[in-house]
Amino acid sequence: MILGVLGNGLVLIVKIVCKDHYQCLYWLPLFSLTLSDFFCSILIIGGSLLAVLGDGQISPWCEVVSLLKFTFITSSIGSVAILCVQRCMGIPSKGKRLSIVMAVACVASWCIGVIFGAVPVVYDWIRYDSAEMLCAVFWESSYSDMLVYILCAFFISIAIPFLLILCCSILTYVGFGKECSSQDDLSSITPLLVICYLFCYAPFAASELVLLGRLDLSPSPEWLRSLSSVMAYLDCCLNPFIYCTNKDFREAVFILFWNKRRSTFSEPVLTGITRLEI
Repeated sequence: MILGVLGNGLVLIVKIVCKDHYQCLYWLPLFSLTLSDFFCSILIIGGSLLAVLGDGQISPWCEVVSLLKFTFITSSIGSVAILCVQRCMGIPSKGKRLSIVMAVACVASWCIGVIFGAVPVVYDWIRYDSAEMLCAVFWESSYSDMLVYILCAFFISIAIPFLLILCCSILTYVGFGKECSSQDDLSSITPLLVICYLFCYAPFAASELVLLGRLDLSPSPEWLRSLSSVMAYLDCCLNPFIYCTNKDFREAVFILFWNKRRSTFSEPVLTGITRLEI
């Protein structure tokens, strides 16, 4: 939680204050991803910490955490997918009409997360899960309801963005993409972001898919649910380190702290001269 809050908070400050010291043609999805990681570190990981230290989570905070969890997961994978599409098609985050479409897509990924997160809250499917260390969806009534919800949520929120990430990454790698950024651009970290994101969220996807094969509505194994939460939290604190693999972004971080230091300790000013006679 500390690494996620401080790291993503620092990244947001650098992106706003020192944006002239590094190049980033596709800044919008990267900003959306960092914002999602920052709030996830504060609200979701912080909520899990309080739940472990206390006696779980109670209503209405339980429902809020569940809704926010779906929102941040959907917005983060949507942001990564939009970043891959922009790099493949060579669409910067400003200056073209298609950039407006990309901005709408970023907002849509957040809205889709809110919608799918609100459905279990409305139907009262939310219970505290000690394995996940936060409130999650538990199915108690109908297998068909679970099947419809998981298939819709998985297809719209995960499958489509995953296919976009995979196809656009392959096209960009083999040279069929129209990427217009240089190697010094911050978007050069995209392959590392994609690898880490898919690796960290694979247990979450697996735990959801396991439910489809359980006609008795029993939840996924506890170790898998715990692993999915821990790996998702790990992704939030890894991303700031991935940003710092870019040389220009590291220099922007140093400039941020150096300027603050220079403003704190002002240079001495010559106020008078005394002539000594020998």
